[in-house]
Amino acid sequence: MIRVIFMGTPDYAASILKGLIEAEEIEVVAVYTQPDKPVGRKALMTPPPVKVLAEQAGIRVIQPVRLRDDAVVEELRRIPCDLIIVAAYGQILPKAVLDHAPCINLHASILPHYRGASPIQQSLLNNDETTGVSAMWMDEGLDTGAIIRILEIPIGSDEMVGSLYGRLTDTAVDLTLDVVRHWDRRSATPQNDAEATHCRKITKAEGLIDFSDAREIYNRYRAFTPWPGIYLESGLKIKEMALEEENARGTAGEILRIDKESIVVQCTKGSLRLFKVQAPSKQESSAVDYLNGKRIGCGNILV
Repeated sequence: MIRVIFMGTPDYAASILKGLIEAEEIEVVAVYTQPDKPVGRKALMTPPPVKVLAEQAGIRVIQPVRLRDDAVVEELRRIPCDLIIVAAYGQILPKAVLDHAPCINLHASILPHYRGASPIQQSLLNNDETTGVSAMWMDEGLDTGAIIRILEIPIGSDEMVGSLYGRLTDTAVDLTLDVVRHWDRRSATPQNDAEATHCRKITKAEGLIDFSDAREIYNRYRAFTPWPGIYLESGLKIKEMALEEENARGTAGEILRIDKESIVVQCTKGSLRLFKVQAPSKQESSAVDYLNGKRIGCGNILV
């Protein structure tokens, strides 16, 4: 029996934990996850998905505010285990934890590319054709450990972050079980730091667009829907769109065409077809209905 301490927080991590729990030769002896957080307008304290799953399975759950605190580390080191599996936990592991047992991290990119907090979104922002999940031995750096194995998957040309997230999650589950069953530190390959790229945590401000480059905006739409979404300076949110054309030059924001169910808007480079929008403090509506309500048409600038 392989004894595992699991560390993770969101749905991605919960799916990996579920695979470990269901594996007959693996025993999850403890789960570490982030503290419950207030969610929604009523700020209801909500447990992370990993906690919910672990408690349903009768597994001990620990939710330290700081994993680095001496008392937290001492408590963890008293838990016997063969491996520590980490997936989107949200805290850096101190050396004392890394020394307790071999630590494996499942990162949703083809390392060393996209180390950091938002690799799935970054692959869409860059219009990549492939991505994957990397299993690595953890060290004291951020996603810098030696690679055990990488599983790659293609990215659809119009694929949204939700779809890609789901497929990468399935890939991560398969990769985790394979690595846990066959792990061997001697077979790992050091990363080439010279090829490393990094991605930071996404903020709401990154959803702001200005109709400059249609391809760049469409990639933001793919990466940032539903959160933080994409929106204009006026606060108008673009809820559903398609890339119409990539290269034609024109006046940014000019309404080129109004069809039955959509409108076409010119960008400085390329154009976009908009299907649904949402004005500030209003319900989502079709882009056509929005224009009709504003009494604007072809030749006007969408702001």
